[in-house]
Amino acid sequence: MTVLRQRRLGINFLIAIIGAALFALAAFAQTESANPVETGVILTIDGPVSPPVADYLAREIAAASDAQKGLVLIEIDTPGGLVDSMKTIIKAILASDTPVATYVSPQGARSASAGLYVMYSAHISAMAPATNTGAATPVEIGGSPAGEDSPLDENPFGEQAEDNTASEETTDPENETVSEEAGEPESASADNEPVAEDVSEEPVADTPPLASNDALRAKVINDSVAYIRALAETRGRNADWAEKAVREAASVTANEALELGVIDLIAEDIDDLLAQIDGTTVKVASGEKTISTANIKLERVEPTFLERILSFIADPNVAVILMSLATTGIIIEMWNPGSIFPGAVGIISFILGLYAFQVLPFSWLGVSLMIAGGILVLTEAFTPTFGLAGVAGLLVFGFGIFVLFPEGYRVSPGVIAAILAIAGGLLALILFAVVGSRSHGPLIGAEAIRRREGVVDEWNGKEGWVIVEGERWRARSDRPLEAGDKVRVVEVDGLVLVVKQAKAGSFLGALQPKEA
Repeated sequence: MTVLRQRRLGINFLIAIIGAALFALAAFAQTESANPVETGVILTIDGPVSPPVADYLAREIAAASDAQKGLVLIEIDTPGGLVDSMKTIIKAILASDTPVATYVSPQGARSASAGLYVMYSAHISAMAPATNTGAATPVEIGGSPAGEDSPLDENPFGEQAEDNTASEETTDPENETVSEEAGEPESASADNEPVAEDVSEEPVADTPPLASNDALRAKVINDSVAYIRALAETRGRNADWAEKAVREAASVTANEALELGVIDLIAEDIDDLLAQIDGTTVKVASGEKTISTANIKLERVEPTFLERILSFIADPNVAVILMSLATTGIIIEMWNPGSIFPGAVGIISFILGLYAFQVLPFSWLGVSLMIAGGILVLTEAFTPTFGLAGVAGLLVFGFGIFVLFPEGYRVSPGVIAAILAIAGGLLALILFAVVGSRSHGPLIGAEAIRRREGVVDEWNGKEGWVIVEGERWRARSDRPLEAGDKVRVVEVDGLVLVVKQAKAGSFLGALQPKEA
């Protein structure tokens, strides 16, 4: 009995341990289900907002929304970009069921122009210290004439200031008021006697119609203002300052943006950002959602290889390098027809450069100067001016590159210097070839063989055969020669060369250049 009882106790004890373990496991599972690990993605805008960037962001935001991710974080460092690409990104953010946070980083980054619109559309907008945003005035591709006043400055539609008598009631010292609606003076005095003076109505100034370019500019500005104000009202941000950023290209630092209500917070880094937005409730496409970042795991998603290549091409420095290669390749092909490779490289570079110019805002002045510089260099190649046209062309080409893009898109001075140095080297090779072609004598005919040196092959008296430039010629001389003697051609008499024995050169003579 004692042994049987001990076995029963042991079995009961084992069952109790297993039950406790199962209970603990169930409690742990309930805890895990109560606090699930959130996941999110980190996307990047680094450079101009171009079609490849828009496709990348729109695709990944939609994928995160479909997968019910906890957060989409977009790191921004951009000078701006295309309006259509910007709107593609904004539409994806507005349609997302996953909260989207934008973060201007790292320190020293900016979110100008199109970047500001993206920030205003996000559910959470943050900036790192020492960053800036703003300058959202639309810039037409191809630039706009410098020095023109904006049709939206001060008085956008040419309206003249209204006279005080037409905008408000004017009160004189005797309490006599002029009513605009009645068109007649009314006396406020006790006897209410009519006033003898007549008030003449001022003619209403006709509103001068806007010029075609100004009207188009006004439409673009007003549409951009309405668009960013709508985003500001949706997210509860400062709409008045947003309008100022569009009309006046206003720009602010991170601290100023926080004070003005342009952004929601300033964060030192991503961890600081996640800590600050934890528990924040935002309104997504499907309704309100609370952001939980306590246990969130963020995965950085990069664009595809093709998208990275196209974004790389859209860089201003790369764009001018491509156009410079295009110009150089085409000039070499025209100077030496049939070489094929330079022309092929030039055409491919030109096509890629056109794609970059489609994305970037540029100035036609810069394009014109680059074309003029290329024409001057081409002139130097075909009509040598001993470097004058070539040097002038390089200087004009370099200045065209400098003014090609507006501030914020300017090409690096180092890139400009490198392009000019390479083009200058090419020009020097052309000049060297031209000078070399002019230094030697004729290459064909009787003049081509005069003063050339040869060797006596056979000789008899004053006549014989000589070999000059690999050819065997009949020759004569006023002195007897022997086989193996070196001779110089003096004259050409029909098919007979007149030669004389070549003197052995001295040491100093050997150092002097000989004629070819």
